[in-house]
Amino acid sequence: MSSSSPVPSPVGVYLTSDPTSFALTSATARWPVIITGVIDDIHRTALESEGEKVTEAKELIEKIGAVKHEIEHDRQLVPLEDDGLDDIALYNAELERQGPMTWLNAPWLYSECYLYRKLYSFTVTTKHWKDYDFFGRQKLDAFQSSEVAVAELALRYKALSGQLHENITQEQLKLLFREFIDISLWGNATDLSLLTNLSLDQLQSLQGEKARKESEKNILVNDVDKAWQAISGTKDGRVDIVLDNAGFEFYADILFALFLLDSDLTETVIFHPKSLPWFVSDVLPIDLSVLINALGSSTFFTSHRNEIDYLHGKLVKYNEEGRILIRTSPFWTTSLAFWEIRENGLGGGHAVWQDLKNSKTVIFKGDLNYRKLTYDAEWPRSTSFKEAIGPLATSGVKVFSLRTCKADVVVGLPDGKDVELEKEWEAKTAASGKPQTGKGWAWSGKWAVMPFSTGQ
Repeated sequence: MSSSSPVPSPVGVYLTSDPTSFALTSATARWPVIITGVIDDIHRTALESEGEKVTEAKELIEKIGAVKHEIEHDRQLVPLEDDGLDDIALYNAELERQGPMTWLNAPWLYSECYLYRKLYSFTVTTKHWKDYDFFGRQKLDAFQSSEVAVAELALRYKALSGQLHENITQEQLKLLFREFIDISLWGNATDLSLLTNLSLDQLQSLQGEKARKESEKNILVNDVDKAWQAISGTKDGRVDIVLDNAGFEFYADILFALFLLDSDLTETVIFHPKSLPWFVSDVLPIDLSVLINALGSSTFFTSHRNEIDYLHGKLVKYNEEGRILIRTSPFWTTSLAFWEIRENGLGGGHAVWQDLKNSKTVIFKGDLNYRKLTYDAEWPRSTSFKEAIGPLATSGVKVFSLRTCKADVVVGLPDGKDVELEKEWEAKTAASGKPQTGKGWAWSGKWAVMPFSTGQ
């Protein structure tokens, strides 16, 4: 195969025309609402501006409104206009390779990435809106609304981190590792039943075991012990986290990073955010500074200041020491599957591979990263994770995916488990008076998977 073509999926991918897939609902119900929110935020920002910036805002609103019209009327996708960035050629080559497609009859993963890249192409060519994050205000407001949860986790973090060097055993450290992984996994979905107990002794009690079993019952694939072995094998080295959502989920990821550093399980944690506004709430490089400033502000978060200040101080310290780093790549915002993280990978996949193969473990957060790991393809759900991640499974990159299921693709399940889950979901939704297709369990965010690949 030529290195100029992406590695193909051996099975079909999910399409926005498929009425049995969440892809159709996403394209018809979610995308227009998201675009309307973008337009509203530009308008709101323009009201606070003047002169040429306002003129550019009107042009942006007109262009973005036209995209919404195209989606609602199922227009054909056209090549993206050159905005000076290299990835435009990748998007257009893929569009040409796959042939004519419309918004409501296209590969879901490609068309959704194309949508956000198209929106960015409008702002990046302006004078006053180049660095504008369509979703920045929304992300910050959502984070502030999570004050109770933020304070609760700060309190628990302080209580637990203070015990990390009090003759802690490896078994106790492993228990804490699992607890912090759970917090990072569920992110915004957490009900704070995790990390219920404040002491290491209580974590090892029957009550602690019961709480863990309760939180694990909806984790369909759980390779946390394999990740523990990979990360705890040596104290030096680095752990990488390919990020998902900003706000509370990023905060939960930061707590996990602080735990790794506090416990000397790793020397460095490298966060990998997106390089442009992406899928509404994804982390951008600037969001680390935004989060640090928010945590440090007594007017942004007013309660439990002692605990929040403690956490904030640790975060600032590690950031200044270079033990928490931010590293991004344009590869993360291409439409390419992560099968391109390989020696001859396209779109920056080669450079990402060169970097990540030096990591003790690369943690891929969230639903979109899982979709890209597995090509967003229609795998039978008993397909192994190793098969579904293609070349990445033998790339030398250790992969640990933390994903709550919010899209169709799910792999690694025992034979018949998906049928069991479909029946359970049909019964559950029927009992609530709002019956749904059994396939909806995989879109609901109620179940999760944590698969691991050794890269060998």
